[in-house]
Amino acid sequence: MLKQGTGISASLAAILSSVATISCCLPLGFAAALGAGAASAFFTTLRPWLLSLSVALLGLGFWQQHRAKQCSMRGRAIANLLLWTALVVVLGMLLFPQEIAAFIADRFSGR
Repeated sequence: MLKQGTGISASLAAILSSVATISCCLPLGFAAALGAGAASAFFTTLRPWLLSLSVALLGLGFWQQHRAKQCSMRGRAIANLLLWTALVVVLGMLLFPQEIAAFIADRFSGR
């Protein structure tokens, strides 16, 4: 006759397997955090170039929108709305970078 276990060995095995899984995957989380920090530092150095590229591409978008109105082809309303929304976002990032960063940090920090 087999003796019924109390479940302690199964519980112990589950705990040990979860600890083994965490010890395996935890370094990947640290590596991802380190990579995100390095990418942030890299993109911070490129910030003036990326903002100027954004302004130039917005100018190109408005020029193309104006050119589409001169010919028989009409621009779509959703494209016009997206272009103006992009302009508001880029101007916000140019004029109020710290306020937007604080807003994003407060919004997504989980507090």
